Amino acid sequence: MTMYAEDFRLVQSLGDEHIGLEARARVDDHLDTRIWLRLLACSTQIEHQIRDLLRLRFATSLPRFDYLAQLDRHPEGLRMNVLSRYLMVTGGNVTGLTDQLVKDGLVRRASDPEDRRSWRVSLTDKGRAEFALMAAEHQQWLVGLFKGLPQADKESLYASLGQLRIHLTRHQAELQAAALAQTADDARA
Repeated sequence: MTMYAEDFRLVQSLGDEHIGLEARARVDDHLDTRIWLRLLACSTQIEHQIRDLLRLRFATSLPRFDYLAQLDRHPEGLRMNVLSRYLMVTGGNVTGLTDQLVKDGLVRRASDPEDRRSWRVSLTDKGRAEFALMAAEHQQWLVGLFKGLPQADKESLYASLGQLRIHLTRHQAELQAAALAQTADDARA
């Protein structure tokens, strides 16, 4: 039996209620497919746990937390269109969330002095204080989730994921061009 088959069986032992996206993989799938599905499964599992904890502990959502986190990193505030790019969501999503957070007194919205057509949003004192409490617990939750993994494994995983990010970024245009070429070939056939 290969190392991958043994590892695959180990993950399958999690049971149907925990395996999630990785259940799509088969032991004979290409390693790249299994890596992709495992990354998705790990990311989704962590995200679900963080979402649940934010909801239970602070009666808030992950999108609200992420929004406040971006503003916390930019004390001078951000234009709403820039915030939208940082959060990787549409402007409409940011507008709706901004409306809620302004109403809750966590965010202020003001016209941008450099471009009167744009809005700049920033944390209020109340928003900064509430986010600081959430952020401290959030960090402890993450520490708890990764507790038990040896430090060397965490450092190796972090370095490997960094290499993957660089690799994917460098090859993104190449992969898109190949996909478009294949689509054009399919359309001609």
